[in-house]
Amino acid sequence: MPRPEPPTPDGTGRQDFARLLQRLSAEMNMLSHDFAAAQGLHATDVHALLAVMNAAHSEHPAPATPSSLSQELSLTSGAVTAVLDRLERAGHVRRARDGADRRQVQVHYNPGAGSLAAAWFQPVGASTDSVRSEFTDVELRTVTRFLDRMTEELGELRHRRRDTDR
Repeated sequence: MPRPEPPTPDGTGRQDFARLLQRLSAEMNMLSHDFAAAQGLHATDVHALLAVMNAAHSEHPAPATPSSLSQELSLTSGAVTAVLDRLERAGHVRRARDGADRRQVQVHYNPGAGSLAAAWFQPVGASTDSVRSEFTDVELRTVTRFLDRMTEELGELRHRRRDTDR
């Protein structure tokens, strides 16, 4: 007989909690799709753009490469080329040869392109600030820790599944 699921601190069950996370994820996805449409891009292009930005701002910053994007986004090299072509035409990224290894192509985020994204996502920042103001510093540290751990755990799950499927 299955054990009853433990309630979360607010009394909701695991399924209710999962639904809240799914709703948050869906809203963020829809905002991302709307940004893509407004920029004349595909949703995959926005995922690639985020991967380029995350590579540059990670714990060990390094430019993204077409190969790393192919792996991160589970796209063929041809699909990555099409994505990068669109992102370059829209002014979001630039490709450059690695100074040490001219065979290697690096993908860099164009800092000037940030103004497009900033204008679009500024209301998201304002909403975030508004909601954050409702919580104490202790609560925010807990929420931050939870979101960070969930993101890590889901990323690891995604990579394990991809490794198993190959």
